[in-house]
Amino acid sequence: MTLLEVCVGDAAGLDAAVAGGADRIELCCALSVGGLTPPPSLIAVAATAPIPVHMLVRPREGGFEYNAREAAMLAADIDAAAQAGLAGVVIGATRGGALDRRLLAELTAHVGAQGHARGHRISLTLHRAFDMCDDLPAALETAVALGFERVLTSGGEPRAIDALPMLTRLHRQAAGRIAILAGSGIDASNVGAILETGIGEIHASCSAISTTEPTDADMRQRRFGFADGARRYTDVARVRALRSRLDSFHMQRLNNTNP
Repeated sequence: MTLLEVCVGDAAGLDAAVAGGADRIELCCALSVGGLTPPPSLIAVAATAPIPVHMLVRPREGGFEYNAREAAMLAADIDAAAQAGLAGVVIGATRGGALDRRLLAELTAHVGAQGHARGHRISLTLHRAFDMCDDLPAALETAVALGFERVLTSGGEPRAIDALPMLTRLHRQAAGRIAILAGSGIDASNVGAILETGIGEIHASCSAISTTEPTDADMRQRRFGFADGARRYTDVARVRALRSRLDSFHMQRLNNTNP
């Protein structure tokens, strides 16, 4: 079966992802900038979810080169995820067009220590800082050496569907040593092409823009800068549609191999 991870940024998104059939959640906030570390209150809510939750650890928007103070923030956010009992963390860092091997080695060791202290392994995902690397195949080998279980990638392009040759190459290179989690711009309409690469884990936001007519209160919030006019939300129907497409693809494969 293909695993479906849905990226959510609020409590309503958590509920929609679960109801739609997600297998795993990536928890964050500020989806409009690719996601940031979620607040403690949302972490606490996510800890009660009936499916595994992996928390994005990213302290600010922009690039992924971190100074010593920011590195300490990354470690503290890992601690928060571990203390909440979440199943995994999603981290990444770069330096000079490649993965920041030194910092990532420190962080992966920190994750391991936190898991050991709590008696359970904390899953490790390398996030799309990977896509900022100049040499993706080389970065994949670094990720394997560092002990990551999976790498979230769009194949070095803004949308995964535009990087099928690279995704295929990465999947073959991984050869079972690390999972390729394909993400960015994936939905029920294009996931079939992604699945044809052989990749077995899919990441999607399944989001939609609210089309509800704004109320007077909404308009006032926008006027004061407390909300914008293009609010995105996790759409349970889109989660279900993607889940259905993944299941259909799996059944087709089974039928083809068992005539």
